[in-house]
Amino acid sequence: MNSAEVPAMAAQPGKTGFRILAYISVALAAIGVVLPLMPTTPFVLLAAFFASKGSPAFASWLEGHPSFGPAIRDWRRNRVIPAKAKVLACSMMALSWGLLFFVGAAGMVLAISGVFLAGVASYLLTRPSY
Repeated sequence: MNSAEVPAMAAQPGKTGFRILAYISVALAAIGVVLPLMPTTPFVLLAAFFASKGSPAFASWLEGHPSFGPAIRDWRRNRVIPAKAKVLACSMMALSWGLLFFVGAAGMVLAISGVFLAGVASYLLTRPSY
């Protein structure tokens, strides 16, 4: 085996991993379209990132998709998140945490999920809108 063959062989497992992560992210985004408590946009953006690393054809398909494409293009061009998506995401996170509270989740679960959800919400709210 010559030295030119080694990088090509080493690059393939990473691309496969990124491709798998892209497909998982799209599946989670599709679930988010149906389930009101699951966000869609973050998983679409993750899928676009992973696809750009592992499958240029899949990345191109995502960017051209009528539903997913605009969010990806807006994020890549201007790093903006639509105000509607912010309101919906924050509302669903608050509803999810409230549901945990009312069903009697353990205090540690409430604390950890609350900190995580507050972090995500603060990140979303500090991104510009158009």
